Amino acid sequence: MDSLTKLTHKLREFAQERDWEQFHSPKNLAMALIVEAAELVEHFQWLTPEQSCQLDAVQLEEVRQEIGDVLIYLTRIADRLGIDPVDAAHDKMTINAAKYPAKIAFGSAAKSTQFKKP
Repeated sequence: MDSLTKLTHKLREFAQERDWEQFHSPKNLAMALIVEAAELVEHFQWLTPEQSCQLDAVQLEEVRQEIGDVLIYLTRIADRLGIDPVDAAHDKMTINAAKYPAKIAFGSAAKSTQFKKP
């Protein structure tokens, strides 16, 4: 069993032990995910790009905790909807590879709709 599957099972059990499944609708979990993602972003607000790469130990631990929260809610949403997030990520990478061919997208932050098609 891979680590993400183990985490999914632990989170499901954690919620069931507390009778929280009733609150873990995909809608509620998605809303909680956005809140946690905003808390993650808050740690980088007003930092320069360079500063964001050089967090001190306290900042790094705070960011680590927020990343944990984001992963927890994302994992719960996927579990509740029966979506394998790793498969979804692989599928999305395939889509993105077609939208952003390396020859065209290399070094560019443009959206795929802004590329000149060969």
